[in-house]
Amino acid sequence: MLRLPRLRYLRPRSVAEASEMAASNPGSMFIAGGTDLVPNLKRRQFDVSTLISLNALPNGTAVVGDAKRGLEIRAGATLDELAPHPALDGPYRALAQACGLVSTPQVRVMGTLGGNLLVDPRCNYYNQTYSWRKAVGFCMKKDGQICLVARSSPRCWAVSSSDSAPVAVALNAQVTLHGVEGTRTIPAASLYKDDGIDYTTKRRDEVITAMHLPAVSGRMTSAYWKLRRRPSFDFPILGVAIAITWDEGVVRHARGALGAVGSHPVDITPYLAPLTGARPGEDLIVGVAEAADKPSRPLDNTDLSHYWRKRMTKVYIERALREACGLPPLEGRLSAQVKAGAS
Repeated sequence: MLRLPRLRYLRPRSVAEASEMAASNPGSMFIAGGTDLVPNLKRRQFDVSTLISLNALPNGTAVVGDAKRGLEIRAGATLDELAPHPALDGPYRALAQACGLVSTPQVRVMGTLGGNLLVDPRCNYYNQTYSWRKAVGFCMKKDGQICLVARSSPRCWAVSSSDSAPVAVALNAQVTLHGVEGTRTIPAASLYKDDGIDYTTKRRDEVITAMHLPAVSGRMTSAYWKLRRRPSFDFPILGVAIAITWDEGVVRHARGALGAVGSHPVDITPYLAPLTGARPGEDLIVGVAEAADKPSRPLDNTDLSHYWRKRMTKVYIERALREACGLPPLEGRLSAQVKAGAS
């Protein structure tokens, strides 16, 4: 049985107090649902002396606003609250889909949106017990000097494994952070860095308090597709988020992002430009999906073959595009591709 290390546990009553505690306690970490943090602590993946709980902070409404005004979503809202939320059943549906696809029902009841946005990048060589990592040789993400995925690389290639992060980028969301130096709101895309160790721009004393989704002018559709070995529990080995705004059946603008193919969400918006001004049909969607998989460079550090995951990128981009465009799924052809790749 894996046990937690001995920890000091603090329970602030306000966001300001939480930030001050973090600033005055080096080696501390925030904990909300703890669904990712606690297993990592048991595997000794973090050197932590103090946990600062966010569970006693004032609970506001999970979601405020609507598509015409934009939404403000409390970072402490659970994934289980957000997946079926009526405010997300429309232009922002991709976020509801992503929240509903995280792990299992038990985890979604505990896990929060803020926690999922900040999920620690994962790697087959890193997300193991201390004894396993010691036996194989520690990696640079914890206790070692080299990346065991790319031994000559000067950086860590652990993979961003958040379901909500690529959706936040595709929906052009913003996040609000509160720290000892004040409050700031930044684009979700600016929250992430392409580094498997130092993977966010969030300061250690800052707490994510909210996600903001922009108001929708006209009509918008969105979709999120997730690839994993099992239909539940598993982290994504590929995530595709698409958001499209429309003007009388013509695409006004399309945004997209990939998850789990790099150390941060990969923006594929430039590759979706051919959709602008068009009424997407079969051939256009296939061509866009073929081009949009180019930034996907999966490595051999998550589940299943990275060659197969690369092949599946365009398949899942096409699936997400078809759903966002309101076209029926081509289950027969796509299922055949998936089976062919797996074999």
